[in-house]
Amino acid sequence: MVVSRLNLGTGGALATMFASAAGNQAGAALGARAFPAIGPAGVVAVRQLVAAAVLLPVARPDLRRLTWSQWWPALLLGLVFATMNISLYTAVDRIGLGLAVTLEFLGPLAVALCGSRTPVDLVCAVVAGIGVYVLVLPGPSTDLAGLGLGLLAGACWAAYILLNRLVGARLPGLQGPAVGTAVAAVLYLPVAVALTVQGRCTAAGLLYALGAGVLCSVVPYAADVIALRRVPPRFFGLLQSVHPVFAALAGAAILGQVPAAHVWAGIVIVVGTNMAAVAVAGARAASARATAVAGPGIAL
Repeated sequence: MVVSRLNLGTGGALATMFASAAGNQAGAALGARAFPAIGPAGVVAVRQLVAAAVLLPVARPDLRRLTWSQWWPALLLGLVFATMNISLYTAVDRIGLGLAVTLEFLGPLAVALCGSRTPVDLVCAVVAGIGVYVLVLPGPSTDLAGLGLGLLAGACWAAYILLNRLVGARLPGLQGPAVGTAVAAVLYLPVAVALTVQGRCTAAGLLYALGAGVLCSVVPYAADVIALRRVPPRFFGLLQSVHPVFAALAGAAILGQVPAAHVWAGIVIVVGTNMAAVAVAGARAASARATAVAGPGIAL
């Protein structure tokens, strides 16, 4: 069963995930506008520094009291942040926002498929994958290096889903994402120093990168760890299929990339799949509640 109980807390988690996805893709589009000035690595460096600067004072993790069982998933989460962001932004620079985000989505889709326990879950995941393919329709001239980087970002996203749930269980509040972003920020600090020395940190580039940092790092990292405390990784991964949809919309609104007809067709399929998944989960929850209220029954 994807969700054992769909209550008000779960509904809030769903709303949190959708808001996080919308902000994430808007931030990615803003970050792409900073590429001419500071490049993908510069955008990632600013993102991680912004995230660390916001999350550390809010979460205030006591690093001296963390046990190894708390440290190691947080450290791995930081490495995942660093790798996922640079691979995604480099892919966006090479193959565009829509295709890069769609390839990245294969990570959450893999989580949904691997964790599937019922035929309905599997069908929803497969239909979502079909919708993603229709959304993009990649051609033979696609940049292979860009494709590889997009797939690497997808693998990192799958790891992020699983690690974030583990971190959320072992560290209270936002301490896990705060430590993870701090680790990633330290890794990218040399990039920020090099860009500053080279005089490439223009006001416009920094402004776009700062917007990407808030929308792509601070908001999603905080929102996802909260949501993953209320829904299982399989359901979380399946609902991440909205990211290609929001990527297409953000590309149109911010980057002027107007979606073609097949993109809109893919959007309909992906959104419809998500609606079906939520409806099925709700029906299962209602059935479980009804069974619990009725009791085990009496044999006559």
